[in-house]
Amino acid sequence: MSVSLLHLRHQGSNLAALGRIGMSAMGAVPTETPALPSPEQRAVIPAPDPKLVADFVRWSGGDPKMWRGRVPPHFFPQWGLPLLGRTLEGIPHPVAKVLNQGCRMTINGPLPAGEPLHVTARLESMEADERKVRLHQRLTTGPASQPDALVADVYAVVPLPRTGESGPRREAPRVPEDYRELASFSARKNAGWEFALLTGDFNPVHWLGFYARMAGFKSVILHGFATLAKATEALVRHRLSGDVDALQSIDVRFVRPLVLPARARIFLGHKAFDDAHGIAVGSALGGPACMLGRFTTVAGPADATTPRSEP
Repeated sequence: MSVSLLHLRHQGSNLAALGRIGMSAMGAVPTETPALPSPEQRAVIPAPDPKLVADFVRWSGGDPKMWRGRVPPHFFPQWGLPLLGRTLEGIPHPVAKVLNQGCRMTINGPLPAGEPLHVTARLESMEADERKVRLHQRLTTGPASQPDALVADVYAVVPLPRTGESGPRREAPRVPEDYRELASFSARKNAGWEFALLTGDFNPVHWLGFYARMAGFKSVILHGFATLAKATEALVRHRLSGDVDALQSIDVRFVRPLVLPARARIFLGHKAFDDAHGIAVGSALGGPACMLGRFTTVAGPADATTPRSEP
């Protein structure tokens, strides 16, 4: 599907946040580490536009009818990124170089459509080694009656300049060979731009080729949150029989960039953890993975023994 440019009108807060990041990149980087956890950033935002939500679900491979009366939890970047960006103001590292590494969504209740959302964000921790700075942010979202209906823990890194010889290259994570295919999706060259129109995440590494190459990628790469959205919709549609309230949690790592255009497959595993099943996104069983993680449902681990493939 094509994404309407009219959705830009819903992304003012995200565009303003991107502007602040651009301005900070031109200034001096702070030298002192702030106290952590950081002060909370709070906001009450209007209910997301129903047309925007429906187009996001369609783009992600879902059916808007399944989400009637609900806002998808994996749509949180649309309202959460501005507050998450504010939690990074004042850290002694170049915020413009932040790369998303993963996310854990804990779903404690529904996000009712048509109601204002109470949103809170803070920077939980910041750890540095010789290669990168690891960031852990937490975003909570919900209606006034349950402000913690969704807790999203976001993990990111800031790469540091390399000094001396680099260590041995790590083997690329792979899709476990005993997983089974659940669904597949195609992402066009402009998929990063489309996802930006829907969520407001206009990081240029996802839609400007020259910028992506300057950052060390062969071409533009798909947002990690976009891969998460497509995987979540596949879970709901093909494993949970369209029950949008059945997903309890999903915890993923973005382990390899998905260079656009791309064709990817979503895989589920047999029970591999104490209380969860595995999920992966990659090109083939045993092949390199771009996303690895696990999920749980409200009734316990979902039965992933006979997933249905999407043609």
